[in-house]
Amino acid sequence: MVPEPVTGPPPKVDGKALQEGLRRYLREHNLPVTQQREEIAAAIFHANAHLSVGDLERTLRDRGVRAGKATVYRTLDLLVRAGLVQEHDFGEGFKRYEPIVAQSHHEHLICLNCGKVVEFSSDRIERMKQLIADQYGFRPHHHRLEIYGVVKDCQRRDAITLEPRGTSSQGRAG
Repeated sequence: MVPEPVTGPPPKVDGKALQEGLRRYLREHNLPVTQQREEIAAAIFHANAHLSVGDLERTLRDRGVRAGKATVYRTLDLLVRAGLVQEHDFGEGFKRYEPIVAQSHHEHLICLNCGKVVEFSSDRIERMKQLIADQYGFRPHHHRLEIYGVVKDCQRRDAITLEPRGTSSQGRAG
């Protein structure tokens, strides 16, 4: 029997399904399906990162899409209300956005040096959540776990920066 992995990447985003979900939401709420809304949503649905408004504006500009800041903010608000995008505040002074994958939950590791966000899923955390809730007679609705620290690349860079001049890790007795 193969042991189950402790953690893994979250499920992949189906951008086309989310795009159709946006169109359905707009029709159900008698809102126009505009090219700007579609382009803004597509930029988020197909990104491999948690985008800030600035990131989103750069992506749109690089694609030749003209959308004002107000349109971007209104569309983000609409995508959050539609349940297609999740808003995150990682303590950077601005919000980041990511598409919501149906029937999945994932956690975040946030680097305090470079701001990199690593996503992972953990069956153990999901089981622990339920065990703790059961212990207290609590019915959980949702949770959020964000672990702040330093990614390996930043740890290595900092270790090299902090190493005294004229020494190297080679030739040292260990």
